[in-house]
Amino acid sequence: MTEGRTYAIRTYGCQMNEHDSERLAGLLEADGLVMAADPDAADVVVLNTCCIRENADNKLYGALGHLKARKAERPGMEIIVSGCLAQKDRELVQQRAAHVDVVLGTHNVHRAVELLHAARAAGPVMEIWDEALDEVEAFPSALAVKREVDHSAWVTIQVGCDNTCAYCIVPAVRGREISRPFGELVAEVERLAADGVIEVTLLGQNVNSYGRDLTTGRRALEPSAADAAVAGETWAADPARRARPLFADLLAAVAGVEGIRRVRYTSPHPKDLRPETIAAMAGHPAVCPHLHLPLQAGSDRVLRAMHRGYTAERYLEKLAAARAGIPDLAVTTDLIVGFPGETDADFEQTLEVVAAAEYDSAYTFIFSPRQGTEAALLLEREPGRAVDPAVVGERFERLRVVVERSALAKHRARIGRVEEVVVEGPSKRDPSVLTGRTGQNKLVHFAADGPLRPGTLATARVVDAGPHFLRGELVEVLAAPRHRTRIPVTAG
Repeated sequence: MTEGRTYAIRTYGCQMNEHDSERLAGLLEADGLVMAADPDAADVVVLNTCCIRENADNKLYGALGHLKARKAERPGMEIIVSGCLAQKDRELVQQRAAHVDVVLGTHNVHRAVELLHAARAAGPVMEIWDEALDEVEAFPSALAVKREVDHSAWVTIQVGCDNTCAYCIVPAVRGREISRPFGELVAEVERLAADGVIEVTLLGQNVNSYGRDLTTGRRALEPSAADAAVAGETWAADPARRARPLFADLLAAVAGVEGIRRVRYTSPHPKDLRPETIAAMAGHPAVCPHLHLPLQAGSDRVLRAMHRGYTAERYLEKLAAARAGIPDLAVTTDLIVGFPGETDADFEQTLEVVAAAEYDSAYTFIFSPRQGTEAALLLEREPGRAVDPAVVGERFERLRVVVERSALAKHRARIGRVEEVVVEGPSKRDPSVLTGRTGQNKLVHFAADGPLRPGTLATARVVDAGPHFLRGELVEVLAAPRHRTRIPVTAG
């Protein structure tokens, strides 16, 4: 049934979803499918969904409406809806789009092919698990994979989240925090390095709380011999650290894997940023000098309403400690405008903190209520707390100006410097120009005499800068990638 059939995957949302899509691609290819050269002609279409943004529903059902017409023309076509929105909406997807063959959630990615076979035999299938049942279900990294590129890989170190941020739906769709065993993580990175990967990104909803669950009553684990071997004598001599591996220990162990030149991670929570993590970032050259530290708001009143667990002052203290400890650190953040009840005074405080933080860049979002979150329930009870959309728009623009002012200053300060970059490929806007990324996660556009394959290590001298990129000139090619780059598996 699968011979000669093709697939296409459209991914919405965060890096966790993109990583899930790589696993879905690996499972489909293991079942005999091949990636469609033309996604519109694919026999199996997977929509891997996100539910963080307000328009996520519209994107999904718009795409499903388009696919309905295509499926009417091609009855053999099959549609899978997976991910966070599938986990949250459950029966609603099948109610609104009866032409979908499989609906699966965030905890049973490994079941995608089995469910597809079941749908062929007996009709549409929906399977949503509320909790991950074992290590395979919890961690998609344990599954077959078709990576987007050869030189870079994601590694899931933790799934779920134990925080209670009032605006966030993630705990409801990803479950409680579960940390992956230390030795298993390092072994995976070693396999990736042997396969030509030079850069890994450690993924989790709150990566710097990694290991916190390993000594709780719900999940007590004895450290394995592999854990002790990779973590060294300090680990072996300290029972507390054996029982609860610190994120800093994991950073150090991964950074020490031969062949790995860059280690990144996302996303940490400011309240859990510890001195040990700062020391690990400073002490291991492979750990990139880039810290994504979500602020969300600069008003203590709003931060309390969000249940963020820190004040603006405490946040800035942690940021100052990170900058003092890590040379040449780039800092990025997330910011929400228009949280319910946000006043002009609250927003002014946010502007003050953002200006003081001097970010290299920021992801700024307009608050959108997600069904099932505390903030959405609050608005249902007290609709008067909603901030006027015109006011939100004006605040958003003012915030953008402050963020871009500091970003431009940070980038202009790098003019004249020679930066090491990992080539990502031709620029989307100008194919004659190459793009690369620095250790600080800054995009560099530069010209070269000929094409350079993605994964090539090179140096470029920065000659100009904008708020969102650097412009450079090639200085030297340091190393070519070891493998041929694969065709991307995700789009959207």
